[in-house]
Amino acid sequence: MSRVSDKIKEARLKKGLTQKQLAKKLGVAESFINEVESGRKIINESLMNRISKVLGKGINDIGISFEEEVSSEPKREIPINKDNKIKDVWDNAFSSIIKDVPVYNYNLDRVIDKKQLPVIGNKVEGIHQDKVLFLKIEEEDMSGFRVNKGDIAFGYIHYEMENNCIFLIEHNNKRSVRQLKRLDGDKILLINNGISLRTEAVRLKDIKIIAKLLKVEVTL
Repeated sequence: MSRVSDKIKEARLKKGLTQKQLAKKLGVAESFINEVESGRKIINESLMNRISKVLGKGINDIGISFEEEVSSEPKREIPINKDNKIKDVWDNAFSSIIKDVPVYNYNLDRVIDKKQLPVIGNKVEGIHQDKVLFLKIEEEDMSGFRVNKGDIAFGYIHYEMENNCIFLIEHNNKRSVRQLKRLDGDKILLINNGISLRTEAVRLKDIKIIAKLLKVEVTL
């Protein structure tokens, strides 16, 4: 038991109060008073003042004992993990000059891998760093353009039609990589070049342009 708990119990007995009666006056449970007097529960200064008022005369030294006991408790220093702080500093520093660019599947819902590229002026390869991506080629229908299944294409999120460029598109609920060529009016030509060159004329509004591809890393 601590000095404070001893003095509270002593003052309560002198006042002729049971633990239950003291608890009722303070608006707490009897078990709480029992734990305080046994030293298992530490009370705050506010409750200490309330106890002093209830027990009255001769109780002022409880507050003094409480302050002495608190001040005598050893101060615990919370250790700072310097290694983590240093790591965070380096991570923040590198994030401004190196970007982990995700490698996606055609649905852009699964990250297959990541590749690091330098960031220059908040851009990667001249493109805003928040837009860039890699795309793993899933089919052989663009091999005539040297874009083969398993290759990794670099590009960026882009929704506008640009003539004779290669895009990741969605058409008839299927995603694919195609070269787009503008025709008359709102018509465009979808070009794929696998075993042979194939084309399909569609209206621009019937396709969804998702990303523009700029170059391919060839898998040997």
